[in-house]
Amino acid sequence: MIEINFTEADGNTRILSADPGSTLLNAILGAGIKGIVAECGGGCSCGTCHVHVALDWTGRLPAPADDETDMLSLAEDVTEKSRLACQIRLAPELNGLSVTIPGAA
Repeated sequence: MIEINFTEADGNTRILSADPGSTLLNAILGAGIKGIVAECGGGCSCGTCHVHVALDWTGRLPAPADDETDMLSLAEDVTEKSRLACQIRLAPELNGLSVTIPGAA
């Protein structure tokens, strides 16, 4: 299992667990986290699974594809840490990944 440190909108941090090969979005939805809408169900066509990845982790992720970059251009509170949770495939080397809902305390 892969553990993800996830900071919710209220500032509370939870540790999520997910199987390798699943997406960060699947882990978030499975944990019942509020604040991640995922209107398109993980198809990279809405931008409602926007998260901020901790800066020390951003370089460990593959670069976003053009479609992810396009969706992020429509989101609010976009920074250099912004990614779509549906586009982050969890692998053992991402154990301990830290992410936050944009705007979290």
